[in-house]
Amino acid sequence: MWIGWIEFDILLGDVHSLKEKRSVIRPLIAELSRRTEAAVAEVGAQDLHRRAVLGVSVVAAYASHVRDVLDQADRLLAEQHPEITVLSARQGLHSSED
Repeated sequence: MWIGWIEFDILLGDVHSLKEKRSVIRPLIAELSRRTEAAVAEVGAQDLHRRAVLGVSVVAAYASHVRDVLDQADRLLAEQHPEITVLSARQGLHSSED
């Protein structure tokens, strides 16, 4: 079994309140979850209105599938959402035998 994750530090565009932040982040989480079939959550910076940390995690039988899903999530944020800026992305991959 392989377990992989990627954590995105995101700068939001023209957002001035936590309510506006939620209106950007919720659809983004839903789209990431739907298109990658991975678990997605806001995992940090909940109290900052222009920043968000999103985590995506995947469990699969093959490491190559985990990498493909995480790369797909990375491309989705970078290429299809000009309203956000991905400041950094940290990734990890572990085997259940580690």
